[in-house]
Amino acid sequence: MAKIVDLGHEVPYKKTFELQKDLITLRSTDKIEDTLLFLEHKKVITIGNKGDEKNILLPVDFLLKEGFEVEKINRGGDVTYHGPGQIVGYLIFNIYDYGQGVKDFFFKLEEIFIKFLKDWYDLEGYRDEKYPGVWIEGKKITALGCAIKKGISMHGFGFNINTDLKDFKVINPCGITEKGVTSLEEILGKKLELDMVKKQLKKSIEIVFGINLKEAGKESWLKEIDKWKKENRNG
Repeated sequence: MAKIVDLGHEVPYKKTFELQKDLITLRSTDKIEDTLLFLEHKKVITIGNKGDEKNILLPVDFLLKEGFEVEKINRGGDVTYHGPGQIVGYLIFNIYDYGQGVKDFFFKLEEIFIKFLKDWYDLEGYRDEKYPGVWIEGKKITALGCAIKKGISMHGFGFNINTDLKDFKVINPCGITEKGVTSLEEILGKKLELDMVKKQLKKSIEIVFGINLKEAGKESWLKEIDKWKKENRNG
């Protein structure tokens, strides 16, 4: 059994970054089960631990004035973008429950979106041997990036549904200059209901990982986390 919590939309990046660090501590001591967070972020550019700030194409001060957040973080990969219309998933999972290690875990993450695209929309997503993520016709639709600490993952994926693709033009996504990005909206020619897509994606995740995701209400779940954090500090 694992939990899934929808944190909603326009979620500030720093808030969930700190939350994930707390969840890793709780998961590594078995105080919580594997937990998947769904959310939409406010516009944010994140720089991975091997990222090159030259892949941010406009001055940071200008981007901040335009409503972007800019954050350096501890995941793998280079520079990426999150924002409205994009389903972000953060996985606080023990990766060894899903294979032999990091490679198996990432393979299954990619498989989720390849399966999702085929099963629900009859689209041919695929892996690229050179670049992580899931692609359609030479354009990335799902970005992946995780950090692993003592076998527990954090961060996860950004899946472009109704994402404003113009926002990607301020960076070289993942440091890649020869390929573009796409979204389900661009491919299908229409906006999609994000709640519906989340339900479909939840089912694909359950199938690929072989788990049942139990939905938890945001407010009650956050209260539980605060309680466990206090117990962890006092214990």
